[in-house]
Amino acid sequence: MVAQYYTIKTFFETYAISEVIKSYYNVGKRLPVFYYRDADKKEIDLIIEANNTLYPFEIKKSASPGRDAVRHFGALSCTNKEIGTGGVICMADSVYPIDKVNYYVPVWLI
Repeated sequence: MVAQYYTIKTFFETYAISEVIKSYYNVGKRLPVFYYRDADKKEIDLIIEANNTLYPFEIKKSASPGRDAVRHFGALSCTNKEIGTGGVICMADSVYPIDKVNYYVPVWLI
């Protein structure tokens, strides 16, 4: 059962990231995308860099992943770049705020 869960999770993350990249390519832009994982196992699934600002995103296959989905975004504070608006790409039905700078973003919007 664990292997099946991991496969679905990986498939959803790959789909979401590829849709973000395709959206940029469709308007003729190249997207500098990254992910983050450190020795403390803090992980950020997608980081978009633009104008010396990092925009972090987590990808969750849930419709309501919870506020703790953005808990690792603070790990980017050690960079010399500004941290912009981020969010959780998920199965929500519309955009909802998580806190002052992060939002739940429906996967169908990307």
